[in-house]
Amino acid sequence: MAHIASSAKISQRHRQRLQEKFPEVRFSFYEGIHEVLEQAADADGLITYGEDLTGERLRRLPRLRWIHVISAGVEQLPFSELEQAGILVTNSRGIHEVPMGEYTVAVMLDWVRKLSVFRDRQRERRWDPSIRVGELAGKTAAILGAGAIGQGIAKRLQAFDMKVWGVNTTGKPLPQFDQVGTLADLKPILEEADFVVVTLPHTPQTEGLLGEEAFGWMKPTSFLINIARGPVVVERALLRALNQRQIGGAVLDVFDQEPLQEDHPFWEMDNLLITPHISGRSPLYMTRALEIFERNLSVYLSGNGAYINRLDLSRGY
Repeated sequence: MAHIASSAKISQRHRQRLQEKFPEVRFSFYEGIHEVLEQAADADGLITYGEDLTGERLRRLPRLRWIHVISAGVEQLPFSELEQAGILVTNSRGIHEVPMGEYTVAVMLDWVRKLSVFRDRQRERRWDPSIRVGELAGKTAAILGAGAIGQGIAKRLQAFDMKVWGVNTTGKPLPQFDQVGTLADLKPILEEADFVVVTLPHTPQTEGLLGEEAFGWMKPTSFLINIARGPVVVERALLRALNQRQIGGAVLDVFDQEPLQEDHPFWEMDNLLITPHISGRSPLYMTRALEIFERNLSVYLSGNGAYINRLDLSRGY
């Protein structure tokens, strides 16, 4: 009998569904990896958010054969140890398309229609029709990371009559984008973009990708949205670019250190919106994540079919 343990907090409703759908599986549900190590060390499968595994902890799960990460981010996994042990890893890539797509549209509309400014005027009881607003139509958005999330964002932006460029590793055309390039094309893409949306994974290749040079390529009116990982953007360079009005503004949902320190100068910026890593949050998050897990569990149990979102451990994603 397969034994699947979970270090991720899963509600009773979802637990019951899994147990009823897969009666041939022994499930052990916990709210942390330490409980798994102490009480389910014989598990051959693990459900995790991906941030609680280390090489040492992996060695304490000697029967582990498959890990499903119920998020898209996997950069904290011990990839070399996983590869050496021959452990299969899948994740829930794709479940963030709807919430992160809507988040991106929302902050773009807030920026061009000046909704936050009008909210400030409302608090001041001030009638101010002099505020200049804009439109998304006709603007160019560059989405750095044309995977599932990036494609979902592009599909929504097309509905606003925007020109949408994408960046991926191959430059292969995708139907959701007007044009697709690679990181080698970053300079001309940033020079054209009115909005730059970052959805890239955090890898050695993407760390510090957007720094002083990149901000120098961007328009003085351009708007940066980072919903990927903090280290993809060099924070000190962004702070300088915002202070010097080198770019128009930014929205940050992710940071080098989270929570963002109370004394960080970002809090004081009038051309920066901060959200606490919630762009992918949705009441349907766990439902969508477990739907992918269930499909992969069926493959795991039967040995038939292909896994969804199987990671290439040698590449780190």
